[in-house]
Amino acid sequence: MNSALGELERLFPPGRFLVKPGQLAPYESDALTAFRARPLAVVLPETHEEVVQVVRWSARHQVPFVARGSGTSLSGGSLPIDGGVVIGLNRMNKLLRLDVLERIAVVQPGFINLQVSSIAAPYGLYYAPDPSSQPVSTIGGNLAFNSGGAHCLKYGMTSNHVLAARVVLPSGEVVELGSQSLENTGPDWLGLFVGSEGLMGIATEVTLRLLPRPEIYHTVLAAYDSLAKAGDAVAAVVASGLLPGAMEIMDSLAIEAAEAAVRAGYPLEARALLIVELEGEVPQVEAEARHLEAVIRASGAYEVRVAQNSDERMRIWKGRKAAFSAVGRLSPDYLVQDGVVPRSQLGRALSEIEQLSTRYGLRVANVFHAGDGNLHPLILYNGRVEGELPRAEELAGEILKLCVGLGGSITGEHGVGMEKKAYMTEMFSETDLATMQRLRLALDPLELSNRGKMFPGGQAPARVHQGAHPREKGGVISRE
Repeated sequence: MNSALGELERLFPPGRFLVKPGQLAPYESDALTAFRARPLAVVLPETHEEVVQVVRWSARHQVPFVARGSGTSLSGGSLPIDGGVVIGLNRMNKLLRLDVLERIAVVQPGFINLQVSSIAAPYGLYYAPDPSSQPVSTIGGNLAFNSGGAHCLKYGMTSNHVLAARVVLPSGEVVELGSQSLENTGPDWLGLFVGSEGLMGIATEVTLRLLPRPEIYHTVLAAYDSLAKAGDAVAAVVASGLLPGAMEIMDSLAIEAAEAAVRAGYPLEARALLIVELEGEVPQVEAEARHLEAVIRASGAYEVRVAQNSDERMRIWKGRKAAFSAVGRLSPDYLVQDGVVPRSQLGRALSEIEQLSTRYGLRVANVFHAGDGNLHPLILYNGRVEGELPRAEELAGEILKLCVGLGGSITGEHGVGMEKKAYMTEMFSETDLATMQRLRLALDPLELSNRGKMFPGGQAPARVHQGAHPREKGGVISRE
């Protein structure tokens, strides 16, 4: 292996080939810090050609690899592979082309999500997928996990906004998937690749679809005296025929944390807040706003606020975007889950999560994309207290089973990664899983690309702590 490693080292200048313990430490985990592993080496390519060289080296020497962006994955999706190589893509952060007339941007995988909208803004355009991690998460990572965000109800997930990708397969072969057109023929290979969590190779160029920026926004904040009422209100809004740009819910714990962190002006006595945002042309939004007000009033909201200007709108959203990280003010450690339920089952799901919280003796803060039923329960615990981490993990599993039982999914946008792979059998049959594995092996028979992720097996969801202090083991720096 030393000779093979020497061969890899010769491909990169000093500073972009990392093997020392201190250099590898930042790459030992992603945002799910409960999982840790030390890679054999980390390489930092700056070009497509360098990625191809590394992948072909891995194929020759049968060394597994994992691609990594900013490391914001909350499922252990970019956890290093023991004895493998991390291919860090943050230096591949260039805008390759911006075509205003065709409304497309071609970027490298390390390009930051929010920067896409920033470079398009002078032309009245923007990039719709907006995960809470958008100031730091990369397009390559968003593509791997099919990220969504607050506005996915109306505009869809990353898969709805990626037109094409240049991909290095695990063999080192380079393929072009998709095209600049919205109308493609033949098998949807790009659709197969997006959301495959790095199991099918590495995208080195991504073509994104841009949208015209809405003419006007109408942002409503509604307060409720119960979480179930807020959940039922979401179903009522959709049933009314409205299609808001975004619908988000925060419970009392999330409200408390967000208010302490950013002072968004939320009503602290509320058991739940519902944020609904309409957007579009002025006549349309004005008509929809009157309709929305009637629906919200009938849903049992005891207080309704409407943002009167862009500053008030940004304050409302600042609290929601900060909620995940702000929960760290309430607890030394927490786990984040990412299940999905049908909108019609939101009220029931939230009530049952409250009951599970009481049964397990652990607080649960709920922050989620209500429009598509994508729950993000944050399970608060103290890693210094004996038995709390296993109890938190068990509660997390119960929530995932609840979601599947209500007709939903074990993940909406965070992915399966390491954390949820043991629960794949709750949702998929043996035949389903075998079909998925067959597709994967057709492209990567040696399972070199992100080995050990997604498919059941191994020790997940139990954490492998490798001797760390309990508080270090369980703490999560959450960037949804």
